[in-house]
Amino acid sequence: MPEQKAPAKITPSSASDYLEVMSKSVFQTGMSWRVVESKWPGTCDAFMGFEVKAVAAMGETQVEELVQDTRIIRNRRKIQAVIDNARRLVELEDEHGSIQNYLRSHGTFASTVKALKKDFKFLGDMGTYFFLHVVGEEVPSHEDWMASRAS
Repeated sequence: MPEQKAPAKITPSSASDYLEVMSKSVFQTGMSWRVVESKWPGTCDAFMGFEVKAVAAMGETQVEELVQDTRIIRNRRKIQAVIDNARRLVELEDEHGSIQNYLRSHGTFASTVKALKKDFKFLGDMGTYFFLHVVGEEVPSHEDWMASRAS
């Protein structure tokens, strides 16, 4: 079995960059990363390059179209979560001045994870870890994080 590499980090330049990474976390929930990767170009196109305000403005008509779009993972709850998360990102950017300011306002990794899971849809433990890692926020090493989750 090939070893999966850690995802590459990015330097987000806008809320749209955060939305794209977050949306990948949403779509990867319960799915093979290979399936998500194979559908990602179509997903980016279908969600208008994850332009946060355009996605936030999507309504029921667009959701219905996306549910029929074979280029993407056609899970209505995940599609709606991406739209709802875009709306929340816009609100938090307005409230905090930037998404980075919002992420760093919680103090600790655990507090940030708790806030993300409260503020956004379809983000579980792994999704929040992936999201924070990729957008360049401080996270524990994967080994330490996995060990802390072992019961």
